[in-house]
Amino acid sequence: MTLKVLLPFEVFVNEACVSRIVVETVHGSFGLLPQRLDCVAALVPGILVFTDDEQCEAFVALDAGVLVKTGLDVTISVRQALRGNDLACLHEAVTEQFMTQDAQEASMRAAMARLETGFMQRFASLQDRSP
Repeated sequence: MTLKVLLPFEVFVNEACVSRIVVETVHGSFGLLPQRLDCVAALVPGILVFTDDEQCEAFVALDAGVLVKTGLDVTISVRQALRGNDLACLHEAVTEQFMTQDAQEASMRAAMARLETGFMQRFASLQDRSP
């Protein structure tokens, strides 16, 4: 099979000769072999495991997304992904990235709250001036 993992602005994984794929869906773990019928599946954040023809496993941490299998082509579209050959290292990288992302989100929310507060104060002062 051919496996592609697509991010919003790049092709993150493009692997030919994949013999097995396991992903996490909204209904649990989901395995794909080359003979499986075509399908579409909604993915939840989790670990994608794929095996190449030489029986080497690779791991990709995925955000929520969609998997589409047509023939021997498997395409996964997600917002974020990290790849690793060792689950422990991948776990550390995911934790670090999400902690950084959480801090950035908190900072952005605080900035938006300040903007909204300022806007509401200006709007209230304009309301007080109108006849």
